[in-house]
Amino acid sequence: MIYVIEDEIRELLDKISAQMRRNYNHLLQDVNLHVGQDNLLCKLWKDDGLTQLQLCEHLKCEPPTVTNMVKTLEQKGIVYRQRDEKDGRVSRVYLTHEGRDLEGPVNERWKKQQDKLLAGIVPEERLLLRRLMKKMAENLF
Repeated sequence: MIYVIEDEIRELLDKISAQMRRNYNHLLQDVNLHVGQDNLLCKLWKDDGLTQLQLCEHLKCEPPTVTNMVKTLEQKGIVYRQRDEKDGRVSRVYLTHEGRDLEGPVNERWKKQQDKLLAGIVPEERLLLRRLMKKMAENLF
């Protein structure tokens, strides 16, 4: 019986994750972004001028993924790359004015998505859910 419960939890997590991604992607389209690009921008809002390698580490993704994201965001005028002053081999990624202006709209969409996800769940349950999800993440990493 435990196997069935564990299997059901895995399936529920898959369904929730997939639906959240679809819903959130739809919300981000309003600001001309895709899921994942918002996470890269979030890192730059906190620490502008990261290298692409640092972005890979923060985002836990492969270098080609970050390269493609940066290239796409650069084409949209949201970020730009510049050689490091101390080490010309290193390229840093910076926000443009347009990129900085997206912080408010993206945060609004994050909040809207989270509010929808957690509707009907009382604060005590949210705390428990957060604790359990942190433990699950620890178990995987």
